[in-house]
Amino acid sequence: MESPGNGNLRKYIDEAIGLGIFMFSAGFFDGLLEYPGLPFRHQLDSALLRRSLVGLSMGLTGLYIFTSRFGRQSGAYINPAITVIRYFLKDINRKDGVFYILFQCIGGSVGMYLVVLLFPRWMTYPDVNYIVTVPGKAGVAMAFAMEFLISFILIVVVLLMEHRVSLEKYTPWVVSCLIALFITVEAPFSGMSMNPARTFSSAIVAGQWRDFWLYCVAPLTGMGAGLGVLSLFKGIRGTRFVRNNTVD
Repeated sequence: MESPGNGNLRKYIDEAIGLGIFMFSAGFFDGLLEYPGLPFRHQLDSALLRRSLVGLSMGLTGLYIFTSRFGRQSGAYINPAITVIRYFLKDINRKDGVFYILFQCIGGSVGMYLVVLLFPRWMTYPDVNYIVTVPGKAGVAMAFAMEFLISFILIVVVLLMEHRVSLEKYTPWVVSCLIALFITVEAPFSGMSMNPARTFSSAIVAGQWRDFWLYCVAPLTGMGAGLGVLSLFKGIRGTRFVRNNTVD
């Protein structure tokens, strides 16, 4: 594989930083609210309320990443499924796509390692469990369906907003709200991933790979279905700009 040029290496690192921050924040806030050695778990009896607070925290984290300088430089994909969609839209070429995904996985894993290093008791507590994403009590089929659905919704919303110039500037805010909503409502079914690199980052640190395939296949197929529907009815084309070089 051709090695990255210096200009694009900065964008790959930006992707790593983005998912690294996201994973660190996810581990920190989940541990903060779920670890019984802290007062929040006892004062907030409602699991729904605790999830909503984690969702709010992660929505704000996402908003910071999407609007930050490093996020704007790379496009803040921070998700292999979105990176693949961007490749099919010709917003990113094949080489950059591969390096984006590689650095997303590296950055997310480093972020997870750091939060485990700093707060080992929080992360190893069973209700936190390295924030590993696994199917909930409803089972694997329901987890797959929900991961597919939220991935479908996310990409449809993003591409529709980018298709309208007047709405595009609000995309980071809307996506951040979706992240908060999905964590609050959908997490009991699948852990709310919709991001293979996010699931990989927890799995590699925890050494827990249960149903890992689900968190790769469902987001990819869900986003692919969303792109297919929009391409059929709206004629969606590429809108982003990660690099100016000719796409492979």
